[in-house]
Amino acid sequence: MDPQCEIIGKYVLPIFRSMLAKELVQKYHLSQTEAAKKLGTTQAAVSQYLSAKRAYKGIEHVEQYLPKIQSMAVETAQKLVSKEIAAGDITLDFCNLCATFCKKEPLNSEISKPEYYI
Repeated sequence: MDPQCEIIGKYVLPIFRSMLAKELVQKYHLSQTEAAKKLGTTQAAVSQYLSAKRAYKGIEHVEQYLPKIQSMAVETAQKLVSKEIAAGDITLDFCNLCATFCKKEPLNSEISKPEYYI
């Protein structure tokens, strides 16, 4: 059984980053490079998030949480675009995401070792 924080790190956080990248590019019309700077990642990673080549392996383990993850991504994107938080402060929202899930019932941890890279 994986500790809950490992499950969040493997599955929830990458999905959140992907949803956040999509929100920044599609809703706020940021370029992939601009979105990458706000996320603290590369343009190539944002491209992979947008094309679903990254972040969605193992999604079946957290499906029930997708609406909450999406809601938090929308909120974080809005804060980034309105400059309520700086790009360097996005880690705090990642921590809030983790804390939100740690307060809930355990995530599905019956996970075999998937091929999954952040």
